[in-house]
Amino acid sequence: MRTLTFALIFCFCVTANALAQPRPSDAGSATAAAGFDPARLSRVEEHITAAIAAKKTPGAVLLVGRGHRVIYQKAFGHRALSPAAEPMTADTIFDLASLTKVVATTTSVMQLVEQGKVRLSDRVATFIPEFGKYGKAGITVLHLMTHVSGLRPDVDVSHDWKGYGTAIALAAEEVPASRPGERFVYSDINYFLLGEIVHRVSGEPLDAYAKKHIFEPLGMRETGFNPPERLRARIAPTELCTAYGWPCEGADRSMLRGIVHDPTARRMDGVAGHAGLFSTAADLAIFCRMLLAGGSFNGRRVLAPLTVARMTSPSTPPGERNVRGLGWDMDSAFSSNRGELLPPGSFGHTGFTGTSLWIDPTTGVFIVFLSNRVHPYGKGDVTPLRARIATTVAAALVDRTALGTRTVHPWTVNTNAVAGSAPPRPSWSPVQTGLDASRADAFSALRGRRVALVTNHTGIARDRQSTIDLLNDAKDVKLVALFSPEHGIRGILDESVPSSRDEKTGLPIHSLYGNTRRPTDAMLRDVDALIVDLQDIGARFYTYMTTMAYVMEEAARRKMPVYVVDRPNPINGVQIEGPMLDKAALGFTGYMSMPIRHGLTMGELAQLFNGENKIGADLTVLAMKNWRRDDWFDATGLPWVNPSPNMRNLLQATLYPGIGAIEGTNISVGRGTDTPFEQIGAPWIDGVRLAEALNGRELPGIRFYPVAFTPSASTYANEPCQGVFMVVTDRQALRPVRVGLEIAAAIYRLHGAKYDIDTALRLFGSKEALEGIKAGEDPARIVASWAAGEARWRQLRAKYLLYH
Repeated sequence: MRTLTFALIFCFCVTANALAQPRPSDAGSATAAAGFDPARLSRVEEHITAAIAAKKTPGAVLLVGRGHRVIYQKAFGHRALSPAAEPMTADTIFDLASLTKVVATTTSVMQLVEQGKVRLSDRVATFIPEFGKYGKAGITVLHLMTHVSGLRPDVDVSHDWKGYGTAIALAAEEVPASRPGERFVYSDINYFLLGEIVHRVSGEPLDAYAKKHIFEPLGMRETGFNPPERLRARIAPTELCTAYGWPCEGADRSMLRGIVHDPTARRMDGVAGHAGLFSTAADLAIFCRMLLAGGSFNGRRVLAPLTVARMTSPSTPPGERNVRGLGWDMDSAFSSNRGELLPPGSFGHTGFTGTSLWIDPTTGVFIVFLSNRVHPYGKGDVTPLRARIATTVAAALVDRTALGTRTVHPWTVNTNAVAGSAPPRPSWSPVQTGLDASRADAFSALRGRRVALVTNHTGIARDRQSTIDLLNDAKDVKLVALFSPEHGIRGILDESVPSSRDEKTGLPIHSLYGNTRRPTDAMLRDVDALIVDLQDIGARFYTYMTTMAYVMEEAARRKMPVYVVDRPNPINGVQIEGPMLDKAALGFTGYMSMPIRHGLTMGELAQLFNGENKIGADLTVLAMKNWRRDDWFDATGLPWVNPSPNMRNLLQATLYPGIGAIEGTNISVGRGTDTPFEQIGAPWIDGVRLAEALNGRELPGIRFYPVAFTPSASTYANEPCQGVFMVVTDRQALRPVRVGLEIAAAIYRLHGAKYDIDTALRLFGSKEALEGIKAGEDPARIVASWAAGEARWRQLRAKYLLYH
């Protein structure tokens, strides 16, 4: 028998790292402070108690956190039902089952990768020579970590065998069912082989290595393999089973408690790379926070930020529908515990005994759900429950900016530094929009004026009060009229917008996206100043900038001052990309010749339009404070508001300059689905071939996966479509306009005349680029031809920049 170890220093006192359950009096305020609606979050309790009543699990512990905070932790039901009932407690120790793969094994392997002792491309037989037979010589560490090794799910447990070494020998005798990298098959063999690689490379068994290099440094004091007898009372039992039998049947069964449930790990003396780890919700919360912080916790670093980024980025082969990171699940047949609302880019894992983790770096939310659903007879099922919990938690997050500090999202660590970007800010000051800054000054620039406001639902302050209400209540400022752009004053219309009247203030709302797109004399009667407060998205064809320019032109004709409330460019103000707009394409979706991704704020655009187009407006920009050019929107701490009905998150905004550029063609860009601009398709597209073609281009920062969807609105409404879903792996490296060009080129190459590429001209704006695609020119050469125009634009805009 191998020496059994457990990464546990048992203590009865509450330590500095312990995660105490919030007191009832504090829970609501703590939850709200973290951006959650307490009433909405409490709905998880209904789901869990219903599952317990339906005998899906005897009990559970749920922990929800955000960033550095644990904002919800509660125990439900019973820890044990047999042989006697025991209530569940928040400090119950659970058999994690396959969570072992990511918490212990993946982390250990990646530490060895950091040290240069293991490479992902290394063949397994380099470390385990006896493994390299029967067609397995080409299997690499990466193949094991992403479950594309070709090995079957597990070794045979139908006959008697025992011993850690026996399991390794059995794996060496396996014959692959498919070639490495050919298809995804979730396999425990992959991970106990990885555990053996850790053993052979480090000289320490996996349990000892993980204790020394992961659990002890992080303070995960109740995490480890083969827990000692003194902790038995706090361990959730699993199933009545014989010592090594599977399935669990027979007369000599006993309750597994502190003995791993997985039959292969049991035969391997309780220590295996795929199963065997025990832990608590509090310890797993530490692990989640370490990942969200880019590899460190309480000043102790166990992984580098780039390592966390690599682990949690899609790593499965092009064309594979099951998207996995290194160990971590992202979007596969096993990721139902992500729920319906947590976005792609989040990651997690499940365990057979009823355990799961899910982590969303976008919001900083993490969900730890632990149950012993197999107790006592192996018949429970928490798969639907885990999904409902994740969806409910996501739906309870009503303020995505409520964290008091910036969370460094490890998968967005810039591995391809952007020229001209500023170094990281040493400390964070909240970004104030022009509205916030002007409000702090009591709108002194507007005193004594009768003003009309061009705005929509994006015109809000940091505390979500609307510009309309703030100006209407402002002292010595008279708000007399409202103007609405495309999508209307509430931002919900995808059609012509009628004029109307604001219900709250009684003010007229004049539409600038209906019978006229410019303010008229009648609309401007009794107005002596115009204010524009609209959130742009950073793309040339987003029409709010044109509405602003038209308002400036009409104000200049009437010698009426214009004030532009400045807001961040959500996709940063550094990166510039795309062809200059052809003069023939100038119009409402292209006010001025510029690259598609212009890299300016609305205030800076206003100054540039005024100067370069000789508008001559009496222009004042109400500038932001503390915004920096390399800031993405999620670095500002400002509340996200969908600027238009189908622009629902920053990921979609990031892809929009490229996907929106080809929207005018006969493809769906996902309008009428839950993920507009994250997927494209058409009834006549072959999604598998398109994904293979695009992944073959090896575009930086993005992967493509075949997808089928049926939009409920817009192009191909209610028609089944095939296409590709896009997963952004590095938004700094991503060049979205090139992505749009490459998609158009690939579709045209695969489907020819079925694709009406000429209709892209209005938004893409470059006939030369589209003709190049039709002529079969390499898209990379087309992209290179934009460089001169991009350089001219960078030089032109320099004198109008307000921020650095």
